Amino acid sequence: MERFWEIDSLRGIALLGMLLSNLITDLTYFQFLEVDIASGFWWWFARIVAGTFIFLVGVSLTLSHARAKQNITEKQLLLKYVKRGFKIFSWGLAITLVTWIFIPQDFVIFGVLHLIGVAIIISFPFINKKLPNLIYGVFILLFGLWLATFTFDFNFLLWLGFIPANFHTVDYFPLLPWFGVILLGIYSGNRFYENHKRTFSVPSWENTLPVKCLSFLGKNSLKIYLIHQPIILIILFFLF
Repeated sequence: MERFWEIDSLRGIALLGMLLSNLITDLTYFQFLEVDIASGFWWWFARIVAGTFIFLVGVSLTLSHARAKQNITEKQLLLKYVKRGFKIFSWGLAITLVTWIFIPQDFVIFGVLHLIGVAIIISFPFINKKLPNLIYGVFILLFGLWLATFTFDFNFLLWLGFIPANFHTVDYFPLLPWFGVILLGIYSGNRFYENHKRTFSVPSWENTLPVKCLSFLGKNSLKIYLIHQPIILIILFFLF
């Protein structure tokens, strides 16, 4: 089945933004830069970029489901999603290990890969829904944003969005509110790419050089993401 250049390209743009955001965060952490990443431009930049990337995870889930359901059963599809989710979550654990070694006071406990891995598994019951995902997505997003205004004296629900007091990490994407963003992506995928068919018109830019480059990044976003952060951290650790 065809790929949609606009999705691959947007994922490529989001990946570049995430790489830049992580580089600024790492440079600030190791005191090579004096940048306020806790508020202002870079705070918003990081969340807009991450939100775009996570939203596209939801869109992509609907596309992969539409492709796969023509050849395999729902039970096989569920198993495929569980395997895929555990694989990405395992890569998240690898990021946890690397950051624990090099920045133990701020290591990643539940970052973007942990989120995506879990979300792929628990999103399966929602994968065919349209309007309910819009409602659920908005509710979870708003509830998660409200929840983030509080801190708690326990840490076992950190992955869900209950932030412990004095919690510090360089990468934190709890299910609340971010699973809401994925549900909004699933809604959009079902709304605008129903049965793996585009329901709107776009220019034919898929053969232009910029789109080819961005699409390449988008298609290989997981590999690039896995490689970049350990490399940056290792280099900065030894330089520092």
